[in-house]
Amino acid sequence: MNDQTNKKPEISRKIRPLRKKATKEEKPDQQKPAAVKDKSTKTEAPKKKSPKKPEPEKKVTAQQQGLTRLNKYIAAAGICSRREADELIKKGKVKVNGKIVTEMGVKVVESDKVRVEGHEIKPEEYVYLLLNKPKNTITTTSDERDRDTVMDLVKNATDARVFPVGRLDRNTTGLLILTNDGELANRLMHPSYKVRKVYQVETNDVMTDEQLTQLRNGVELEDGPARAYKIERHPVQKKKFRMSIIEGRNHQVKRMVSAVGSEVTSLKRIVYAGLTDKGLNQGRWRHLTRKEIFELRQLVKLLDKKSLKL
Repeated sequence: MNDQTNKKPEISRKIRPLRKKATKEEKPDQQKPAAVKDKSTKTEAPKKKSPKKPEPEKKVTAQQQGLTRLNKYIAAAGICSRREADELIKKGKVKVNGKIVTEMGVKVVESDKVRVEGHEIKPEEYVYLLLNKPKNTITTTSDERDRDTVMDLVKNATDARVFPVGRLDRNTTGLLILTNDGELANRLMHPSYKVRKVYQVETNDVMTDEQLTQLRNGVELEDGPARAYKIERHPVQKKKFRMSIIEGRNHQVKRMVSAVGSEVTSLKRIVYAGLTDKGLNQGRWRHLTRKEIFELRQLVKLLDKKSLKL
């Protein structure tokens, strides 16, 4: 019995050191999670540099700033192409806010005043339509009596707000320009630019040679004298003839014919400022070509390739 009791303390001594070792071995294991936490904290630290992300937003494009290259600005005004605008700039024909610009790549904003050969220009998206107006259509932008207007015929042509250049009577058919280019429209209507208009006229009787001669020489109307600059009889239909005028007074052709003792029964404008109704049926419209626009501007002495020697 005494031997057994004496051995027990020895066993406990042997076990105790083992327990201590196990405790020591467990301590590093307990510290590892802390070490992992430290490492994970270090890897997540760079993510805090988020303020650098908005950098791309700071890059504002020229378009966002409202900046436009000068050559594009000039071309948008309908004067010429960008390449031709570059030539104008090189030749010193362009001023921005009163200063001559010859350097390529200059940008301007909408508020800048740009002049080419002394003419101030604006980069507007101009629209030019040619309409073959039918009968029973009013030449106006709106009608209180809800009658058909020329605007109804071109409503699907453009989103721009265009308006008719001049007017044709309700039952007069033929060519009519509609545009948002106010300067061109005003000059086309002004008598000093002598814009030619050709009408096909039909009367209630056959006009005599004497009556046609009177129209060529001029007749007296309520608002002053008026004359036809050219008259041609229709080769087949004797009651029809073509008459060319350069003025645009109200009911001018009808009043002139009435002044020589006859009456107009049908009136159609077949030529306006060099534009014809060829291939354009009544009630139909088309966009003017770039060439036609340049020719119109040249006709009324606006900026064009010829005047700029391009």
